[in-house]
Amino acid sequence: MRTRKFVASVLTDVATLVILGIVFVVPFIFILLTAAKTRQEAALFEFSWPSQFQLFENIREVMAYGDNRMLLALWNSTLLTVGSVTLIVLFSALVAFVMQRRSDKLASVVSSVMLAGLIIPPAVVPTIFVLQWIGLYKTLLGLIMVEVAYTMPFAILIFRAFMASIPRELDEAAIMDGASPLRVFFSIILPLLQPAIVTVVVTSSVNIFNDFVGPLYFLPGAENVTAPLTLFNFISQFSSQWNLLFADVIVITILPLIVFIFFQRQLVSGMTKGAIKG
Repeated sequence: MRTRKFVASVLTDVATLVILGIVFVVPFIFILLTAAKTRQEAALFEFSWPSQFQLFENIREVMAYGDNRMLLALWNSTLLTVGSVTLIVLFSALVAFVMQRRSDKLASVVSSVMLAGLIIPPAVVPTIFVLQWIGLYKTLLGLIMVEVAYTMPFAILIFRAFMASIPRELDEAAIMDGASPLRVFFSIILPLLQPAIVTVVVTSSVNIFNDFVGPLYFLPGAENVTAPLTLFNFISQFSSQWNLLFADVIVITILPLIVFIFFQRQLVSGMTKGAIKG
């Protein structure tokens, strides 16, 4: 009986690894091989080893295209990601702290609004009108505000679930000692939110850095290009350089992949702790 269970467990693990390999690893290998081919070979879209391996040459050409346009795009994406994630962590943690510690009708209404932010799709045209009205359309600050608004509902849920595990007695003791609510939050609550902060930072930074639609709608202009929008450089209606396009994909993927690899343990820890204790 134990042998049968062991064999079934091994077969399940093997089947899971095979499925994950097909879904995730095989497409990445195809992208890597295509990025290493010549333009003619890449246009065939064959899963084969390149006759002439020129991955680094293609990446160098991608970086130098359009007077080093990729460097500007990476810089803009980095500024967008850092600015957005900083505000997301600060505002979401503050809102989650208030919502978790209050149990009145106002907190219920705000919670419903946050839940609606996860369900209702964003309205592009009204958002553009609002940005034009306040003079922030086609600016990095305007797009940062949009990214913060889109990502805060998810971040608030993460912080609120994790914050439920922090005893209220800590707040009460600090207030009895004369601490203000902001002092309680920044000196006591925020340091305890480190696993949740890592979770929000990793998930938000990867999504914002790889965001294609947001910069396309709210940040047009050659000087405002972000990393995902550089894909347009190598594809057109009549002529496409697929080897450079896939090399561009690899360049765009490097930074988010590094962030995910270094923080994957903290990411899983933060999400599971919030789910169990919340």
